[in-house]
Amino acid sequence: MITTLQPGIIHNRPDMKTRHWFFLVGVLFYVIGIGFAIAGARSARLTPVVEAPAVVPVASIKQIMKGIVGPAATTVFNAVSTTVTAKGVEDKAPQTDADWEVIGDAAAALIESGNLMLMNGRAVDKGDWVKMSQAMIDAGKVALKAVEAKSADQVLASGEAVNTSCDSCHERYKRG
Repeated sequence: MITTLQPGIIHNRPDMKTRHWFFLVGVLFYVIGIGFAIAGARSARLTPVVEAPAVVPVASIKQIMKGIVGPAATTVFNAVSTTVTAKGVEDKAPQTDADWEVIGDAAAALIESGNLMLMNGRAVDKGDWVKMSQAMIDAGKVALKAVEAKSADQVLASGEAVNTSCDSCHERYKRG
């Protein structure tokens, strides 16, 4: 609003209503800010900090290989096959949801076994061991993705990745 306080001089000053409005908005933002600060402090105080439990490896690498990796890899390898006999060609592939679930569980076991191999206390070294454990994890993920797509051809192809990860690791780290 333009007001004239002295004759001939024009002043550009807000009126009293506008000043009160700015004052009230400022006070409102101040109070809201204080409220957020109090609420944040309360929630931080009330939220308990939960620490992850200490994980201590129990099984040996050999036990993991014989008890988890071996059976899981065998399940993936044997899930899809073609056999030629005197009777003719026999194709084997998962048919039911239960069949696919078994293969998916085996693929997940391969993935988690790779994670178990990387735990402190089990990792043989930080170089090839880590790379080869990761290769097993990746191969298991390929198999799991094939199961999720319910593709027998992809499961068959994923067996190659699983086999390669196993063979390269066993070549570097001899069984014993």
